[in-house]
Amino acid sequence: MTKSLTDTRPIRLKGRSFLALVLSPELPFDGWLARLDDLASRSTGFFLGRPIVLDVEGLEISQEQLKDLIGELGERSVRIMGIEGARSSLLGIGMPPAMKGGRPAADFEAPAAEAAPAETSDAKAGTAPVAKAEPQVQRPAASIIVTQPVRSGQSIIFPEGDVTILGSVASGAEIVAGGSIHIYGALRGRAMAGSVGNADARIFCRKLEAELLAIDGLYKMVDDMDAKLRGQAVQVWLEGDTIKAETVA
Repeated sequence: MTKSLTDTRPIRLKGRSFLALVLSPELPFDGWLARLDDLASRSTGFFLGRPIVLDVEGLEISQEQLKDLIGELGERSVRIMGIEGARSSLLGIGMPPAMKGGRPAADFEAPAAEAAPAETSDAKAGTAPVAKAEPQVQRPAASIIVTQPVRSGQSIIFPEGDVTILGSVASGAEIVAGGSIHIYGALRGRAMAGSVGNADARIFCRKLEAELLAIDGLYKMVDDMDAKLRGQAVQVWLEGDTIKAETVA
């Protein structure tokens, strides 16, 4: 018996881009995990509820070593949503899936029943046929301005550009920007600039009391900086693999 569909409306499938934290482990894993423990102990809740991608490109390891690493991370409440840069022989049953570099994805509609599938989309919603017409992607804003203080537990994530906070950022809050971060009050939480690979990004704040600062994936705890910078108006930037900071007028 042939079943007829009475509702001809197409199913809407949405592409969605999420900002995930990428961890790039280094051999030997024991030393790298010790440094990870140090970061977690000095920035409570840093990995809690955060999507994590594990980048193992270039690591000469076995599948068993990778399983052990994922298990060690799981014991630390670091849940891996996918693995990037892994050889096919490294991935087995029950392990997180292979992932490729993320990119922006626009919403699209699945074609009507009579339309033939033209291509395949790998948006987060899953693989699905799409129409031949290309989606119209709206150009994102280069920056955003937040006029209210950022309270503990809140996250401001804007990978498309700069973030400006007109108030303060409380302890336990975080700001993540693809560009630079400007804070016109006290920075007591975490600030991560250049989150999508921008080594030229900077962090500016009127009063430095941060839990963690990061630029282009390289981080530093404020306790590791010159004590004279604490409580001062500061700018932070990257030189090579070193985070630099100085007071500003």
